[in-house]
Amino acid sequence: MDTFYKIVSLLGGLALFLYGMRIMGDGLKSSSGGALKAALAKVTNKAYMGFLLGLLVTCMIQSSTATIVLTVGLVGAGFLTFRQSIGIVLGANVGTSITAQIIRLMDISAGSTSIMYFFKSDNLAPMALIIGIVLIMFVGTRKSKNAGTICMGFGILFVGLMNMSAAVSTMSDSLSGFLVSFENNYLLGFMAGVIATGIIQSSSAVVGILQSVASSVGVTFCAVFAVILGVNIGDCLTTYAVCRIGASREQIRTVLIHIIYNVFALVLIVTALFVLRSAGILNDEIWYRTLNSGGVANVHGIFRLVPAVVLLPFTGVFAKISEILVKDAPVDPEEEENEKLLRELDSHLLGNPGLALDESHHLIVHMAKNSLKNYTDTIDVMKKYDEKKIEKIESRENALDRMADASNRYLVDLSPNLTTEEDENNQNYQMKAIICFERVGDLCINILSAIKQLHESQEEISDMAAAELPVAFMSVNQILGMTVTAYQEENPALARRIEPLEEVVDELIDELKDRHIARVKRQECNMNAALHYQEILQNLERISDQCSDLGVYLLAREDNYIRGMEHRYIHNLHHQPDAEYTKEYEDHYDRYFDMLRIIDLEKTNKDLKKQQTAAA
Repeated sequence: MDTFYKIVSLLGGLALFLYGMRIMGDGLKSSSGGALKAALAKVTNKAYMGFLLGLLVTCMIQSSTATIVLTVGLVGAGFLTFRQSIGIVLGANVGTSITAQIIRLMDISAGSTSIMYFFKSDNLAPMALIIGIVLIMFVGTRKSKNAGTICMGFGILFVGLMNMSAAVSTMSDSLSGFLVSFENNYLLGFMAGVIATGIIQSSSAVVGILQSVASSVGVTFCAVFAVILGVNIGDCLTTYAVCRIGASREQIRTVLIHIIYNVFALVLIVTALFVLRSAGILNDEIWYRTLNSGGVANVHGIFRLVPAVVLLPFTGVFAKISEILVKDAPVDPEEEENEKLLRELDSHLLGNPGLALDESHHLIVHMAKNSLKNYTDTIDVMKKYDEKKIEKIESRENALDRMADASNRYLVDLSPNLTTEEDENNQNYQMKAIICFERVGDLCINILSAIKQLHESQEEISDMAAAELPVAFMSVNQILGMTVTAYQEENPALARRIEPLEEVVDELIDELKDRHIARVKRQECNMNAALHYQEILQNLERISDQCSDLGVYLLAREDNYIRGMEHRYIHNLHHQPDAEYTKEYEDHYDRYFDMLRIIDLEKTNKDLKKQQTAAA
């Protein structure tokens, strides 16, 4: 029973270690999400640049798996090519060894008068925890919370390590016997490393356990090197399992690079060890030397660094092997373009809200542009009926629906990973934007349907209706274009200009409806055609309303006083407008109603000429 509680204590320490790594990584990613994306996306075609970036990013977020998952996501989103990603993967392999170097702080032994006493793990851990909780609870800013999360993760990580070391020290005899069995059975040690990493899902955690054992009872080089090699292979298999689901061909190739490289690295290390051992360079003194925590960290670091440096010039070979294993498939160009847009919502980026929200914003911008394109094409069909253009509009609408569904699901899936109020507000704003642009697409289809029915029935609206309708088209085109630009640029100043134009559009549509009803009463317009005309006007007004909604949502995102009070804000604008609003309103009003007055004047002049001709 005593052994059971010792194992529970060891596993409890492991749980704290893993949790500390997780929240420290989350804090680092939250504070540098945009920087990570910018750094990785600027990789050139030079493999060594990618290697250095992969190394740096992995040192920052303390997880090679996280770096490779991010890289796979950026390949899927089109920010990186498959070949650009190879250097990053190799760098990530080396960067993860920094965790082991941090853990070696456990080996520090110094008196209380020495400055190194501060860096002892049993002193550093509680200090990090105290600083972290102060930053989170008493400072409370977004940056301080991120910094506090990093400190808390760092402290918890070391508490877990100390707990593991304490548990290991009570099982010294059994662990020593277990590790001795690996001295003469390297395959067993290798498999133990692969299996342990596969179960724990963290190479750093497995190496951390080895370091805890080394700090307490010591381990020999010949007993531990095969385990570390197994850890390296288990790490890439774990990453492959994480990234493989739902991945594109380019992404699968990127993940395969991780496996291919580690297999080559394994062969290189084993060959080097065999040659050095046979030549007597690795003599018995070195082979059976007892390693402490720092020694394990150094072996791990060498096994990661040396193969990467040696194999870096051969990235082209790895790429060709990966391309042979995962062949290209012929894809329809139009479908490929749609898939390219949808791949920007890569599930591998969900662990980093900043990156994920950037990708969803990028796709929603495409939705916005497509909705505007469908609107302008619909106007063109009203001017000149074109079956091919109608098919394109309907195809684009289907793509809009797919993008709306995919982005909505993506943002919902992102919810559990949101840790800041800013990210939650951004998520809400994007979900509202999706609804607006998807609805604009539907309204364009409604207008197109009315146009098709007019064409099929071979009925025409009156000449005056045909003259006035382009004024409405022009006003809605302006407000929709303004809205798309405001969303794309996240421009509150432009968003503020939407509402006065929307009020003018409403009044303009009402005026056109009244005029058309008067014409119907005078029997100047066919009743069936009049219904389709009214439907077109109604849908134009609704497009304008969607633009108004999104404009206010953008302002609310920037202004806490508007958020949650959007309807009151609009009410106050209409009833107590400021000078800027009034000027915008009057300028738009004069522009579009002057167009109507010109149409009226032209009709009056035409009627006078008819009367004069008749009288003559």
